[in-house]
Amino acid sequence: MNMTVRASPPLGLAAAMLLLYAPRIEALQSLTLADAFRRADSAAFANRIAAGDARTSGAQATAALQGILPTVRAVAGYVRSNDPLAAFGFTLQQRGVTMESFNPASLNYPATVTNWNGGFVAEVPLINVDAWYGRAAAASAAAAATMSTQWTREVTRVDVVRAYFGAVLATEQAATLVTAAEAARAHERQAESMVANGMATRSDALLASVQAGQVDAQLIGARGEARIARHRLAVVLGQPGDTGFTLPDSLPSAAAVRALPPDTDSDSASARLDVTAARLGVEAAERAVRRAGAQYLPRLNGFGRYDWNSPDQPFGGQGSYTIGIMASWSPFSGASEIAARQEARGRAEAASAGAEAAMAAAHLEQQATATQREVALARLGIAEGAVVQAAEAHRIVARKYAGGLATVAELLAAALVETQSRLALSESRYQVIVTSAAALQASGRDLMALTALED
Repeated sequence: MNMTVRASPPLGLAAAMLLLYAPRIEALQSLTLADAFRRADSAAFANRIAAGDARTSGAQATAALQGILPTVRAVAGYVRSNDPLAAFGFTLQQRGVTMESFNPASLNYPATVTNWNGGFVAEVPLINVDAWYGRAAAASAAAAATMSTQWTREVTRVDVVRAYFGAVLATEQAATLVTAAEAARAHERQAESMVANGMATRSDALLASVQAGQVDAQLIGARGEARIARHRLAVVLGQPGDTGFTLPDSLPSAAAVRALPPDTDSDSASARLDVTAARLGVEAAERAVRRAGAQYLPRLNGFGRYDWNSPDQPFGGQGSYTIGIMASWSPFSGASEIAARQEARGRAEAASAGAEAAMAAAHLEQQATATQREVALARLGIAEGAVVQAAEAHRIVARKYAGGLATVAELLAAALVETQSRLALSESRYQVIVTSAAALQASGRDLMALTALED
């Protein structure tokens, strides 16, 4: 008989590896609301798109410096020519002109001349008023894009709250249905026992079996929804392939969700990031109008260059410089400047109307979310009372059925009402959390305040 013996690592080493890696694995699998916010801030699809748009606007603000900062470039070239004017010019640039160069025959029929040129050129804007206004408009537009990006992050956080606690809700409701399924099977066994003892009819056992099957089917659906909810949360976080995390088993208590009063200050809407972005958009549009008007003003620019010309190498020979200042004025450019100013004024009017609309929408959203939260809190109170009453009713009917004073239909109906009331209580707590998140966002407050639910 052949026996194979495999060596195993020492027990102490295995224990050390377990202690080393187990906390790390647990940390990777546990996901708190604060962790979900941090993941979404950097990885959520909407946030990444908004961040890319903001970088684009920032690049446009940098590009607007072209009319303000100097331009420096290096040039180099190689030319061979026997054109009389070019050949004499190259010889002169190379400091190679002699008395023989003025021989009419040499001037009219020069030999082919080679010229290597190298140089540095600088163009220095001095007074370009339209460029300064353009830079200011682009800077305001970039700031507006940054505010919009931050607002998108807040909107995404509301989605994270919905998805995060939605997944927790699905888990809690599945657990509620597990308890309901166990109770339904217990009722089925009780009915069968009573049928065997002649205290009930077979229809009682059949009805109890049907009821138990319906609860089982509902449980299957709840477990499927719990799996989908986890994937939905991963998509909202921008990490659709990462579902290896653990969540709380149940939603925060009713007392905990009630302890989250949102800021209902009527003036807080003006501090919202989307309203701020709209105001910065108006500022950018007004500066663009001034830029369009400044195109009628003269421009003053300086320039300078340093060149080398050599017959045999680039950047060789003796250097020479040229500097100067140039003024230009275009009072009329085929009506293009008129069209640009009209376009800028139209955009400014649209931006102003958009800012007013953003403020009005912010106030409306603040009032609507506050009302929705009040309704959710009222429904939560009703749901709490319903659970207490349904549980007591179920207990009473169960005792009556055991004594032969109630039908199985009454017993099953009482069990169903209790189950539905518990599911409704879970849904009510979830709605208070979601409406609280929406109210915080509408008031321009940080949704990190909701992480207090995890304490």
